[in-house]
Amino acid sequence: MNTDVYTGADGAILLSAPPGKEGEAAQAVIDAQQLTTVGRVRDARVEVRSEIRAYHEIGQRYATQLRAGNVTVSGTFGRAYLNGALLGLLLGEASGTRPAANWMHPAFNVTLRIANPASGASNILTLHDVKLKSWVYTLPEDDFLMEQVDFQALYITVAEG
Repeated sequence: MNTDVYTGADGAILLSAPPGKEGEAAQAVIDAQQLTTVGRVRDARVEVRSEIRAYHEIGQRYATQLRAGNVTVSGTFGRAYLNGALLGLLLGEASGTRPAANWMHPAFNVTLRIANPASGASNILTLHDVKLKSWVYTLPEDDFLMEQVDFQALYITVAEG
């Protein structure tokens, strides 16, 4: 069991493409931008939400049962770099020109690996079939230029090493 404490300096974010047409669209952007390893990331956030519904019987103030519902995996990445790669993963072929018709939204996998070199312990979160929901570009007066993306994933897996 991993009991190490980590900082952001212990982390790495890797992108890969799942099988299928959406994965192929993402792989084209990943290859063109050399984006296998995502660098200069700040404030990576992953959130897993499970809808819990309480059942209340008539006349009871406390719930008598809690039922699990839908699970949603989402989050954000802030990146101190701008080269169009994340925008390309959001828009796919529409990032270079306006398509004449409907186009495919790229999907990709994100691996967040946290490792402590001193102990050799690591945690690996893999977000599967990620799609970007929004892209924000911020140019503050006295800080670094930042781009931020919001994403949603189909599901998440966890491994300890």
